[in-house]
Amino acid sequence: MKFKGGIHPDYNKLTADSSTVAMPLLARYVVPVLQHIGAPGEVIVERGQEVKRGQPLTSPVGFVSVPVHAPTSGKVKKIADFPHPMGKPQLGIEITPDGEDAWFDDLKGHGKWRDLEPSRLKDIIRDAGLVGLGGASFPTHVKLSPPKEKPIDLLIINGAECEPYLTSDHRVMLEHPIGVMEGIGLLMKVLGVDKAIIGIESNKANAKTALDKARPSDLDIQVRLVETKYPQGSEKHLIYALTGRQVPAGGLPMDSGVVVQNIGTALSCFEAVTLGHPLTQRVVTVTGSAVRKPANVMVRVGTPVADVIDFCGGLTDDTGKVIFGGPMMGVVQFNLDAPVLKGTSGILGLVESEISQVAGAPCIRCGNCVDACPMFLVPSAMGLLVERNRFEDLGDYHISDCIECGSCAYVCLSHRPLVQFFKRGKLEWREHLKQQEGSPS
Repeated sequence: MKFKGGIHPDYNKLTADSSTVAMPLLARYVVPVLQHIGAPGEVIVERGQEVKRGQPLTSPVGFVSVPVHAPTSGKVKKIADFPHPMGKPQLGIEITPDGEDAWFDDLKGHGKWRDLEPSRLKDIIRDAGLVGLGGASFPTHVKLSPPKEKPIDLLIINGAECEPYLTSDHRVMLEHPIGVMEGIGLLMKVLGVDKAIIGIESNKANAKTALDKARPSDLDIQVRLVETKYPQGSEKHLIYALTGRQVPAGGLPMDSGVVVQNIGTALSCFEAVTLGHPLTQRVVTVTGSAVRKPANVMVRVGTPVADVIDFCGGLTDDTGKVIFGGPMMGVVQFNLDAPVLKGTSGILGLVESEISQVAGAPCIRCGNCVDACPMFLVPSAMGLLVERNRFEDLGDYHISDCIECGSCAYVCLSHRPLVQFFKRGKLEWREHLKQQEGSPS
């Protein structure tokens, strides 16, 4: 199935054929407490305390919360506010490594996932601090706990990786196909489903070949190629492309009987169960014309981005922008001391000539954004409402359904900052709803 809208940018998968390389131990790591959607955990270590790799540094607060763990063994140097990829400084735990990289004594494998109860598997996933590795960073155990009134009959694994430049998921599929497949089987058992489908964009056909060869004979896991089109990796669009099911407006994948998980998340779940390893590292694509030696790098969570870039040869003199994530939905970085998070799939460096410095002009009503929007919205009208501070009218245009993919801004002839408009518009619309709820009837 093909979804409406979307765009075909230059994909620039510069590192698609580059095997993952691991960074050496550094002299300093800063692990932010805030790394996922939901409540950040409570710090359970103290300044001066010795810690080991994989040791919990925080304790979850509530159901939608998971711990963060030490990326290596060493000593807690400081617990304070540090630069954070989202812009505002956040509480973090600075660790000075001891060079031994010794694992926490309490960590051990839990056996074969086929021998464990679903509830036990879910607890292991939670305690390992696992979140979605595709960027949203939603706690994995929460996604695996749909309410009883919303039965799930299908697991979809997102291997689309539709953002330009990014290739970390691609490399995981090529380099760890058995682990990925076993992780999918594990997730199927937790959800109690008999079928899973992996969706991969057609420009990564060799990943399909690798996974097909690794598929366990006792599991119904289909590997399908989908059209290479942005934003094919959006959950709702991947569900439609693979099954024809439509997630209702304002709804979640579980409203259509589906749970979606990322490729890297599946592998990390398998490693958490079999090895007992919590999430302390991930594959990050370090790429772009401003990066001297683009590569796929295994990076410890808490590694300052400046160190990752230095490992890849540094930046060119004409660097204009560094982005966490891809060029469409990534977050521009203003401080290269900000650390890699669990959800950091890429670090992108662009040169000045690639960056648009054009101020947005008035909308010319060309309709390009309407044609490109994969959510059947009218971006031109929503943008005008935000400009005119008519936030109370945004609900009529279903602004909450916007996924901020940037397709509208990509095709806009007037170079209007539509995604920025919609980010603000959502905040103002939610505030409007709160005021309505609080006003006397």
